[in-house]
Amino acid sequence: MTRPNPRQAAQTAALSSAMAGAVDLSALKARSEAAARQQAAPAAVDGGASQFVVDVTEQTFQTEVIERSTQVPVVVDLWATWCGPCKQLSPVLERLAEAAGGAWILAKVDVDANPRIAQAFGVQSIPMVVAVVAGQPVDAFNGALPEPQVRQWINALLDALRDRMPGIAQAEAAAGGAEPVEEPEDPRFTAAEDALEHGDYAAAEAAYEQILAGEPANEQAAAALSQVRFLARAEQADPTAVARADAAPDDVDAQLAAADAEVAGDAVEAAFTRLVTTVGRTAGDERDRVREHLVGLFELFPADDPRVTAARRALARALF
Repeated sequence: MTRPNPRQAAQTAALSSAMAGAVDLSALKARSEAAARQQAAPAAVDGGASQFVVDVTEQTFQTEVIERSTQVPVVVDLWATWCGPCKQLSPVLERLAEAAGGAWILAKVDVDANPRIAQAFGVQSIPMVVAVVAGQPVDAFNGALPEPQVRQWINALLDALRDRMPGIAQAEAAAGGAEPVEEPEDPRFTAAEDALEHGDYAAAEAAYEQILAGEPANEQAAAALSQVRFLARAEQADPTAVARADAAPDDVDAQLAAADAEVAGDAVEAAFTRLVTTVGRTAGDERDRVREHLVGLFELFPADDPRVTAARRALARALF
């Protein structure tokens, strides 16, 4: 059994939503075809690690990504030589691609050498990993996720596409037919998830806090903790919270409750604006409390969500 990662899920949803309306690979495809007519480009650059891991340029993008993705998913790894997290993630992806035996292909793209590819995918930060199927991006994540989470993401991608893309099953059969081995369940997370399933937010919060006490850098536990704390507050949200807060702009508790209600109702920008404004009109401990609450709400979304980015800038102006 694999666990959903709250932050990864949020990133995936945001990136997939953005791609649905913003990513257009057709122009890049046209440039790739034109370049291919002018010069015969090799199928892989720098001697690619194997047939399952290929280095891709703007000239080979059509062949290695667009065309290949009609048979099996192509996972595009957007990286750069100066990027430390990329050096952690790329070997993980390469190892998993080799183990998959062709059920999916890893296409490595140096964004500095291939800026048009980066532009086509709307890259704002790296590493960025995008799954391309039938010539279109279908899923993505940002950041150097731990190997178990990367494996989970890839397994979910293959599970969703196996019936539609015979090449996946054929590759798996050729590799021995074995399904990817999942990581054993972490009993600490199991306890937290069991508590959450039973609606015991306090126990779930305590379990995640205990994990973080021993592993302060555990990103999955930190993301889950933010989610649990918000769920507990949102469940108790007063439907009249926004109206009460609007009627009492100096009531800090009312502003915090209203912001939670707005986020729960998908009025995210309104919630952020409310708390930034409250930060600007408060001082001392009250200002700190509002700021911490706002930062906690930021954690519910991917770091590069434009609403978060804009609110962080506004918060900085209000504080300084």
